Amino acid sequence: MLTRIATVALVVAFAAPVSAHAQQAGAATPMKHTGDPATDLAPLLAQYGGWFLKGAEQVAEADYAFKPTPEVRSFGELVGHLANGNFAICAAIRGDKSPGKANYEKVSDKATLVAAVRESNAYCATVHAWAKDHHHDPVSLFGMNGSVTWALGFNIAHVAEHYGNMVTYMRMKGMVPPSSQGS
Repeated sequence: MLTRIATVALVVAFAAPVSAHAQQAGAATPMKHTGDPATDLAPLLAQYGGWFLKGAEQVAEADYAFKPTPEVRSFGELVGHLANGNFAICAAIRGDKSPGKANYEKVSDKATLVAAVRESNAYCATVHAWAKDHHHDPVSLFGMNGSVTWALGFNIAHVAEHYGNMVTYMRMKGMVPPSSQGS
């Protein structure tokens, strides 16, 4: 029973922001299937990564130390974690050394963190472009094995998961998250 509830909660968590965005945008242009999984997945990375970046920009630097409870990351640590994750996951997908310049989860400066998210989003976009010709190649990621397409999906899920965290932090501060702000 708990597994079913968790599954439903996960589906709702991912679908709600996308549905809300589509409703706010009006008549959405249908996505055309390209036959290339990396190209088809790229808009999801851009959407969630873009929302995350806008949220990081929107939250005041004073709120970067905010923790909903003592056991969880501060808002700034969450932003740093996402930048670290993007760099690490996308580097592993392409077999690169991570281009991240720091452990961003330990950085407290908002400008540095926002720049790191922007750079990590751009880096992951280049990996998605590269993946067009490599989507079936094998990848090992955090002790798991799959294809490049699987790993791209893993990265998108990671960004979406932490965007969901960000939404909670922002709502607790009385803020409207980017995915609920309209087009």
